[in-house]
Amino acid sequence: MAALYITSSEKGSGKTALCAGLAKQLAAKGKKVGYFKPVTATAGSTASGDTDAQFMKELLSLSEPADLLRPIVSSGSNVSAEIKEAYARVAQGKDVVIIEGSSEQYPNAGQIAAALNARVIVVEEYSNELFKAADSYKRFGQSLLGVVLNKVPKTRMEQAQTEAAKKGVNLMGALPEDRSLVAITIGELADGIQGQILNDANKSSELVENIMLGALGLDPGPDYFGRKANKAVVLKTERPDLALAALQTSIRCLVFGGSAPASPMVLTTAKDRNTPVIIAKEGVPALVAKIEDTLVKTRFNQLKKLPRLVEIMEQHLSIQKINQGLGV
Repeated sequence: MAALYITSSEKGSGKTALCAGLAKQLAAKGKKVGYFKPVTATAGSTASGDTDAQFMKELLSLSEPADLLRPIVSSGSNVSAEIKEAYARVAQGKDVVIIEGSSEQYPNAGQIAAALNARVIVVEEYSNELFKAADSYKRFGQSLLGVVLNKVPKTRMEQAQTEAAKKGVNLMGALPEDRSLVAITIGELADGIQGQILNDANKSSELVENIMLGALGLDPGPDYFGRKANKAVVLKTERPDLALAALQTSIRCLVFGGSAPASPMVLTTAKDRNTPVIIAKEGVPALVAKIEDTLVKTRFNQLKKLPRLVEIMEQHLSIQKINQGLGV
């Protein structure tokens, strides 16, 4: 049986996405794939980890309960023994187990990978300081398969390859940034702004890829709002003209801010078009700030994102080398 440990030096680098994409591809090859995400008792809140484990359980149709996939172990010196015991139960009957490390555990990552006899991939988000943690990769020794760079601007793909060569980093792939992979659901958007969905709440799981504000220039509303698809449009309730224009385009939902009631005509039109309307009490500037915060915190936990992720990985990731490194 093979084990692959995926870790990073910072939160939000794309560990769960990489776990999901690789798991899906291995499962497509007929491999029995397991998932494991041990968390130390001092590693912060449990909400995001529970979400990750539940998501991977659903993705791989795993029979194990989420609590077993994501055991909380002590942070003492015996952490490796505790993790090995929990891992043994998850690994039964599997060909490959993908282990997701958490950035809070990064100092122990080498110890954990060694204890589980796992090969290692480090995933890092693109930044102006490429591979700034390169020296820390040495802790994995011969277990390190390589590094995957995530969310790379398309104009920086060649630079990423060049920098990796300069720093002696074995770059297994540079995944380009893609808006569909950082999309949030209508429900997550509503929760993030403490808003109320007035109609078509059954569409709360649909993905929002773009956020647009009311037209500020001289462009006619439909022309302006037609520039982006699969969007949420954020407006003051006092601008029914813009709301009606937005409803003529490819739109996921309307978001109204302010204390004034929304236009009955707008609400009726939105309902007729099965377009959810979200009402929030705060003004548009405050809503935009909350939406930005929500986008930063978004996680890869939507099965709808998976086909696009797999497509990107097939084009930009050395999957064959990873499989060879795992012996599968």
